[in-house]
Amino acid sequence: MIASLVGLLLVAIGLLVSVWATFYGALVLIGSPSPVSIAVGITAMIVVAIGYLEYRHLETIERLSDARPIDRETAPELYQTATRVAARLDVPPPTIAVSERDAPEALAVGFRPTNIHLVLSHGTIETLDHSDELEAVIAHELAHVKNRDAMVMTIVSLPVVLAAGLRSRIARIDHPGIVTAVFLLFLTNAVWVVGRLLTAHLSRARERAADRAAAAVTGSPAALASALSRLDQEIAETPERDLRDASAVSSLSILPLEPMEPERVMLGPEGDTEPSYWWLRKRLLRLERRFFGTHPPTTDRLKALSRLERES
Repeated sequence: MIASLVGLLLVAIGLLVSVWATFYGALVLIGSPSPVSIAVGITAMIVVAIGYLEYRHLETIERLSDARPIDRETAPELYQTATRVAARLDVPPPTIAVSERDAPEALAVGFRPTNIHLVLSHGTIETLDHSDELEAVIAHELAHVKNRDAMVMTIVSLPVVLAAGLRSRIARIDHPGIVTAVFLLFLTNAVWVVGRLLTAHLSRARERAADRAAAAVTGSPAALASALSRLDQEIAETPERDLRDASAVSSLSILPLEPMEPERVMLGPEGDTEPSYWWLRKRLLRLERRFFGTHPPTTDRLKALSRLERES
């Protein structure tokens, strides 16, 4: 995890230096006065603007999950469980919001521990009919709060967000200098790939840490393992359209809300012929999830929890 943080820091520094150098070179070519100061100012404004947009994006997650806050009178047992777990983790009790979706969502939203919304879907609540399993899921999400994972992941993903933002803006420029445009496109694509690899690796490490913390605070690794197994099965049985609706919060949920296979488009007059490239699409999807996946494979998480259960 430390290696990932160091790598992301170096990527961010390299990207910022390269962006500054590009603007500096362009300003020198057009004979602008004070090219150093102007290039620093432009680079700083880009970072601040993209960072602000990313910060504001977190505020929309609850809306994207289609969740509505509920009060203690509406769900007293849920609030009691969340308050008990929060006390064990030494974090403030969260506001609870419930989504009407059938897809099993469970996530904690917010930067500051004092203003956290715990978002659960009806699919999650109905799937976890055992109180200890729901408690384990809540403990996992509040462990992210304890570890300040929302803030950590937002900060370390800045190189990826910055590269994606620059790439989209370069494409909209009507008449960019060919050398400048090619260089920036190459640079932003390289940073985006490397940054995503490192960010995904760090995200998987944070998920494992939250699993361990939840197992410790509840005293039952088996309860979290059972909950993950149930939710994983529920995701496999959820229609692809419902998973696509929940895809905006997939990386934040306790399990990725993604179909097991890419959407299949059948060919032929009767629509019953499998495309010849289907095997390639499946392999590319496996590679993408292996290197860019935000969550460890569920089977790996279950094995780790099983080891914790034996040790306890």
